[in-house]
Amino acid sequence: MGRVGETEAEEQRICRGDHWELRGAERFSAVGHFLEIQCGRRQGFMMENSGNGTALANSSSKIAESDPRNSGIFGSKVGVEADGAQGRIPPTTNPLVTPLLTDMYQITMAYAYWKAGKQNDVAVFDLLHRKNPFGGEYTVFAGLEECIRFAANFRFSESDIEYLRSILPPQCEEGFFEYLLDVDCSEVVIHAIPEGSVCFPRVPMIRVEGPLLIVQLLETTFLTLVNYASLVTTNAARHRRVAGKDKMLLEFGLRRAQGPDGGICGSKYCYLGGFNATSNIDAGRRFGIPVRGTHSHAFVSSFMSFDEITKRTLQHSTKSNVSKDFVDLTLQFLNRMKENESLRHYFGETNHSELAAFTSYALAFPTAFQALVDTYDVLKSGVPNFCAVALALNELGYKAVGIRLDSGDLSYFSMETRNFFRLIEREFQVKGFGDMIITASNDINEETLDALNKQGHEIDAFGIGTHLITCYKQPALGCVYKLVEINGQPRIKLSEDVTKVTIPCKKLCYRVYGKDGYALVDLMIGEDEPPPKAGERILCRHPFSESKRAFVIPQRVERLYKCYWSGKTGVPMEPLPTLEAQRKHCQEELAAQRPDHMRGLNPTPYKVSVSGKLYDFIHFLWLSEAPVGELH
Repeated sequence: MGRVGETEAEEQRICRGDHWELRGAERFSAVGHFLEIQCGRRQGFMMENSGNGTALANSSSKIAESDPRNSGIFGSKVGVEADGAQGRIPPTTNPLVTPLLTDMYQITMAYAYWKAGKQNDVAVFDLLHRKNPFGGEYTVFAGLEECIRFAANFRFSESDIEYLRSILPPQCEEGFFEYLLDVDCSEVVIHAIPEGSVCFPRVPMIRVEGPLLIVQLLETTFLTLVNYASLVTTNAARHRRVAGKDKMLLEFGLRRAQGPDGGICGSKYCYLGGFNATSNIDAGRRFGIPVRGTHSHAFVSSFMSFDEITKRTLQHSTKSNVSKDFVDLTLQFLNRMKENESLRHYFGETNHSELAAFTSYALAFPTAFQALVDTYDVLKSGVPNFCAVALALNELGYKAVGIRLDSGDLSYFSMETRNFFRLIEREFQVKGFGDMIITASNDINEETLDALNKQGHEIDAFGIGTHLITCYKQPALGCVYKLVEINGQPRIKLSEDVTKVTIPCKKLCYRVYGKDGYALVDLMIGEDEPPPKAGERILCRHPFSESKRAFVIPQRVERLYKCYWSGKTGVPMEPLPTLEAQRKHCQEELAAQRPDHMRGLNPTPYKVSVSGKLYDFIHFLWLSEAPVGELH
C-alpha cells in the first residue's frame, strides 16, 4: 500500500529506490510506524496504515525578508522577528547563533542532497541523549526556546552565501547557492517535550520533520543549543535537591564560565533548574532573574582607617530630622559588646580597618547591609565587627541582612556565628537578630552540600559558581540527532554498542503514572497506534532486551510531545512559555519523580519502554537491515 495519491509505479519506485529490500519475492515498505508485506497478504503483528501520509504542506512564503542579525555579542536586536502561530518570535539570545554556526559536513551533505534531488524528501529526526549526566538517572531538558527562535529566523544572508562559495569546491553549481538563499523553516514542524521537563535516555527531547536538506542543516545548532543548556539545568536541579527546598541558592558562576555565552545562558538555565538568583547583572536584565551581590575581600582590604570615611552621618530610617555620626555609633556598640559578660570571651581587639570597611558599606547600603567576614579572622574580627555595625543600623531603624563566609570550616563557622547572633539578640534585646542570614560560598558542590547536611550547619544561602556553571563533574551531555524516517519509511542506525542503536519511526511518547502519583515508565508507541489510557492494562517492553517487559495499569497518562513550531504548515502550535513558567514546570516535574530515581548515590534506573508492536517492528527492521554473515 502506498501513500495517498501515489500511483502503483510511484509506489514501486519508492520501494526500490529509497527504502530497503529483502532477498526473494517479498519486498517490505514501512509506512509511518507499521510494516506491510507487499505480496498480497499480511503476516504477524501488522496493522492497517491510516493513509494520512507524511508530506508537509508547501508554502512559498518566507519567514523573513532580511538577515536577522544583531550587532555585537549579545547586542541590541536588529533585523526581523519571525511570524509564528503565537505571534512574533524573536531571534536567538546570542547573535552568534546563525545558519553558519554549524559543522562543515552539514553544508557538504546539503549540496549532495541537492545534487541528488533529495532536498525535499520528507525527513524526521530525533534529538535525544543516550546517558544521564553526573552518574544520575534523570536529565532536565532545556534549550528548546532558543531552538525555536533559531528555526523561526533561519535564513542565509548574501554574505553567508559568499563565504560558502569560498570554502566549497569550485565545481559546486551556482544553482545550489541560489537555492540556499531561499531556504527557511516554513515547511518544518517541531514537536518537543516542554522545556524544564525531566527526561530520560532514548526518549527524544525534540522531533524535527520537514524537507531533508533543511532539517539536516538544523542538527549542529540544535545540539549546541540543547547540550549545555540541559546539562547545566540538570546540574542546578541536583544542587537544589541536595541543598533542600528551604535554602537560598545563588548562582555565582560568571567569572568561571566558559566565555560570555556560558555565563549568560548558564545563569538562565541555573535559574530554570531551581536557583533563586544570580550575580550576573546582564542575565538579570535579559531574563528577569533576581540579582544578588555584596562586596569582595578587595573592598575590605582597601580601607586602612576610619579617616577615609568622609560622610559619617546616617539619617534615621523613619525620622527625617534625626541623624547620627554612624562611625561613632558603631564604635560605641563595639565597646558595649566587649564589656558584655556573655560576649567578652568570644573576641578581643578586632581589625579596625575591616570595621571601617563594614561601616562605609553600611552607610552606602543601610537597607541591604551584608558583610563578607573572612578577610582577616571570622570569629575574632569579622563577625563581631559585623554585629557592631548591625546594632548601629538597628539603632537608626534599619535591619542588616547578614554575613557571607567564603573560606574555612563552613559548618563550624556557621554554627558559632549563629550562636553569637543569638547572644546579641538576647543581650541587646534586638528581636530577629539571631535569625539573620548566613551565606556560604567557596567552591561549593553537591558533595559539599551533602557533607554539610550530615555535619550540621546554620547556613541559609549558598553561593555556587565553578562547579555549577562549568558542570565540573561532567563537561558534556552527549545529545545526538538521528534520522528515523524518510518519506514515510522508518530508518534505523545499527551498532555493536546497543546503546547507539536508534529507535526508528516517527513516535509518540507518553509518561505513565502509578497509584502513588509518581512516574512509572515512559512509553514510546507508533504514531498511528492507539494511545495508552488510564485504567487500561498495557504491555511495556524494553526496546532491545527481550526478557524485560511488564504489564502496567496506569492511574494517569501524560502525552509528552507538543508542537512548538509549524512554520506555514498550519499545524496548531503551543505558545512558548515564560522562563518563570518553565521554572515552575521544572519543579513540578522533579516532584513527580520517585525519590529513589532522584537520589545522588546508586539511583534506581527509570524505565523507558516501547509498545509491543513497536518492539516487534524494531527487531524486524534490525534483522532486515543487518547483513547476514557467512561461515567458511
